[in-house]
Amino acid sequence: MNNSPEQAWLLAKQRFSDVNVDAEAALKFLDTLPISMHCWQGDDVTGFENPEGSLTGGIQATGNYPGKARNAAELRADLEQAFKLIPGPKRLNLHAIYLEAEGKVERNEIEPKHFSGWVEWARRHQLGLDFNPTCFSHPLSADGFTLSHADKGIRQFWIEHCQASRRISAYFGRELGTASVMNIWVPDGMKDLTIDRLAPRQRLLESLDAVIAEKIDVKYHIDAVESKLFGIGAESFTVGSSEFFLGYATSRGTALCLDAGHFHPTEVISDKITSAMLFVPRLLLHVSRPVRWDSDHVVLLDDETQAIANEIVRNKFFDRVHIGLDFFDASINRIAAWVIGTRNMKKALLRALLEPTEQLRQLEQQGDYTARLALLEEQKSLPWQAVWDRYCQWHDTPVGGDWLSAVRRYETSVLPRRGGNNA
Repeated sequence: MNNSPEQAWLLAKQRFSDVNVDAEAALKFLDTLPISMHCWQGDDVTGFENPEGSLTGGIQATGNYPGKARNAAELRADLEQAFKLIPGPKRLNLHAIYLEAEGKVERNEIEPKHFSGWVEWARRHQLGLDFNPTCFSHPLSADGFTLSHADKGIRQFWIEHCQASRRISAYFGRELGTASVMNIWVPDGMKDLTIDRLAPRQRLLESLDAVIAEKIDVKYHIDAVESKLFGIGAESFTVGSSEFFLGYATSRGTALCLDAGHFHPTEVISDKITSAMLFVPRLLLHVSRPVRWDSDHVVLLDDETQAIANEIVRNKFFDRVHIGLDFFDASINRIAAWVIGTRNMKKALLRALLEPTEQLRQLEQQGDYTARLALLEEQKSLPWQAVWDRYCQWHDTPVGGDWLSAVRRYETSVLPRRGGNNA
């Protein structure tokens, strides 16, 4: 019996054809869905502005795995290694603290020139770039407030930082020919009982309006705003709540960012996608894995990751939903974390594309819920793994777990040059 990958692929194609699914078409369509990988997994959200600085804003990278990237050259080398092991199209998501500059540059003075190295690198690798202002880990965010700060001068500093970030994002879009999605998240909130919740939200509203006042063509730049339930140091009150940012995105026509870890432990973002899409022009997804809450573990091929992919594919939201990742684990090899998480998101999208959705929808419309459940469960056993292996072969990336050998070789040949335990 021939057990070759080619034979497995041919058998899988036939199995999916039996339920009216074209596996080859699914692979071709998967090649149109880029995943925006986040640069901050590679260095534990340290950035290059002040590598010795400590994280604030409720952000914490736990672990002390050796080999953390210490500069742009090392981070780009690590990303390139990860890219080789992940099939299909990708993007890169940068934070403002990953600028390259000689000497100190204040965040409200950052310019496109400080990211020209990233643009040239992205052009060589045929990548789109996305962006984020960094409204944390800074002396002017030390008391827990930025765009909603009561001090007008501090508030203005953060407005100018976000305005400068928008100009950099638009620069990415113009230079690379693909719109940059720029996501605004602020850590603003209070640790304990809060009497006045209205004034900070009024200030945040006014600040955001000032940030996006300059009109930029969505061909180059897309604004997104992100809510959060609470954070370390903001356990009792978060200014930018889900209700606030849903209202803002709806009324201002920005994209809404849904982060998988930013809601109550029993909430999932997959069920929010179709509701939000009725009211906002676009969604940005930060796919992560909360453990109890927003712990940003590496994305698994679990039920929620699959449900997110299903909602995108079933409703054909391909042009309106931007898929990004957001996790940072310093307890394991950082390149492996990128590879595991990104491959899992792509696997989930492939499985969604291989679902006999039209047949399932017809059964639902006919009220045949018995057959709907039966088919939904039976299709889970179809040989999607053989189709994924074919996709990896198409892109000359390792099949199965073979990618880990490449990570180990890189770990022993490259990472030791960075010194010992430097996380």
